[in-house]
Amino acid sequence: MSYLDNIRTFVRVYELGSMSAAGRDLRVSPAVTSARISQLEEYLGVRLFQRTTRNLTATEQGRAFYDGAVAVLDAVDVAEAKVMHLTDTPRGTLFVAAPLGLGRRLLAPEVPQFLSDYPEINLRLRLSDRAVDLTSEGLDLAFFLGQPEDSNLRIRKIADCQRVLCAAPDYVVRRGMPEDGAALLRDGHDCLNLRYPGASEFQWLLQTSDGPQRYAVSGRYECDDGDVLTDWALAGEGIVLKPTFEVADHLAAGRLVPVAVATPPVPVQLACLYTHRRHQDPKTRLFMDYMTSQLATRLREAGGAAPVSPAS
Repeated sequence: MSYLDNIRTFVRVYELGSMSAAGRDLRVSPAVTSARISQLEEYLGVRLFQRTTRNLTATEQGRAFYDGAVAVLDAVDVAEAKVMHLTDTPRGTLFVAAPLGLGRRLLAPEVPQFLSDYPEINLRLRLSDRAVDLTSEGLDLAFFLGQPEDSNLRIRKIADCQRVLCAAPDYVVRRGMPEDGAALLRDGHDCLNLRYPGASEFQWLLQTSDGPQRYAVSGRYECDDGDVLTDWALAGEGIVLKPTFEVADHLAAGRLVPVAVATPPVPVQLACLYTHRRHQDPKTRLFMDYMTSQLATRLREAGGAAPVSPAS
């Protein structure tokens, strides 16, 4: 096992706080993960982690070694990027995250062509509607809808996605057609909320004659999977707020109808999140450039976005 592999393993164990989690992230067995840490400790002559049957904690030496280890890996990544620029042969594995609906409907269909154009690049795509952490999860890029909380990361905006409040026709027949956001609250409409562990109190940001206003909607149904919310809406269980591209087919077929049209949702930003260091990697930059163009085109075709010019 190479010294560099051992350092990479140490960094992931430190960041994830678990041998098994680091092994899964690196796609190696727990035995290999443990062996790499042991080899590194033997080489350095110090113990990097305190291990018990339930806990793994970095020692003082481990905490001191972490910053230097990250700097080493960053330097290697930069050096590899320079070589790839010269040889024009981007290679390696990209770790990319995206929300479920965006990933399934827009991102995933574009991946095969990109990988065909760059046969030495591999892709690991993680789809989830929860918030992700680029550093702790070892991600190169994360596509997202909304505004990220971490201001230390770089953002490349792709488009402003139009959104819609909609419900099944039988729900409207049963509960009535809400004309605006105020009616959602006044008439006690069942709102289907996207919520995941750690999410803040849910509110819908709607456009009114007085400007954007937040409405603290509520309902009996919550889920951390946006597609489940769509299924519940189709079943007549309530009103859902969705990016237009996710429900365009249902709207066209009449399975869902727009509601509260006097106060439509404020468009949501579709963007790509990355670190400055990741942007230097040719494969990361190529994938970001390609997907920025393709996603903007797909959204224009769906009538669900006002695209913006790509960042340099």
